[in-house]
Amino acid sequence: MKIGRAIVLVAAVAAGTAQARGSSEFCTRTASMSAGQQARLLRFAAVVREELGSTEDGAALISRSGLDLSRFRIRYSHAAVAWRSDSGAWAARQLYYACDESRPRIYDQGLAGFTMGMDDPSAGYISIVRLPAEATQSLRRASLDTPRVLNLLAASYSANAYPFSLRYQNCNQWVAELLAVAWGGLADGADLRGRAQRWLHDADYAPEPVNVDSHALMFASAFVPMLHLDDHPESDRFAMKLRVSLPSALEAFVRERLPGSERVEICHDGRQAVVHRGWTPIADGCRPGEGDRVVSLD
Repeated sequence: MKIGRAIVLVAAVAAGTAQARGSSEFCTRTASMSAGQQARLLRFAAVVREELGSTEDGAALISRSGLDLSRFRIRYSHAAVAWRSDSGAWAARQLYYACDESRPRIYDQGLAGFTMGMDDPSAGYISIVRLPAEATQSLRRASLDTPRVLNLLAASYSANAYPFSLRYQNCNQWVAELLAVAWGGLADGADLRGRAQRWLHDADYAPEPVNVDSHALMFASAFVPMLHLDDHPESDRFAMKLRVSLPSALEAFVRERLPGSERVEICHDGRQAVVHRGWTPIADGCRPGEGDRVVSLD
């Protein structure tokens, strides 16, 4: 079993905040889908594939919605690098939590599987960021450089990992460090993660704090094995504002560093898909706006 969620603090809310049932609950969670829902999700994946197909140089940043993190005003929880093989097939290279091994791993997942990996089969969001050619090529090379990819992999996973600590890592933090390796031209080596984090710090990578509005959620790390606080600065813990790498932080960093980047957001509500271009978000509920493309999934 594997899991690629970035933050599961919200799961303590779903469990009543008084108790959580450990990482096994998250590892065994699977979305129940009817045949009709599966068919519509495959059609939604085809829309995502079509948008990626117009991406030059065979790589892009891709993110998906997962757990309902609306309490924290978070739409996207999981980022990866989408890359196109020589045969033309698209896959998402990502970090996931291997439940059976209790450790993070790197996994290449087909685009349909990545797109269908959302908790709610009746609604979902995908974000694609296309990069300028030079940045795309360096990211693709770094993503497919197996020794460097594995040297960026931490031994321990934390869903709410602090971005500037080597103690833990989550899926989005791995992507952030991969961006540093690609765009900083960082050579391989045992200290690669440390150099990647220094590059990110010097490049002003600064994720916005997540406001954790409940002491019960802060204490969740005592009984949820996938959550930790010991890597976060004491001042952040006391303020209940945790800095965590999220897709929104990655996209903000890319937009600032590479102004020529382009963003496409694609969502579905179980009936239709909406394709929206630009950095402004699609309205909640996957409501199309002026100029958006609407594709029926029926």
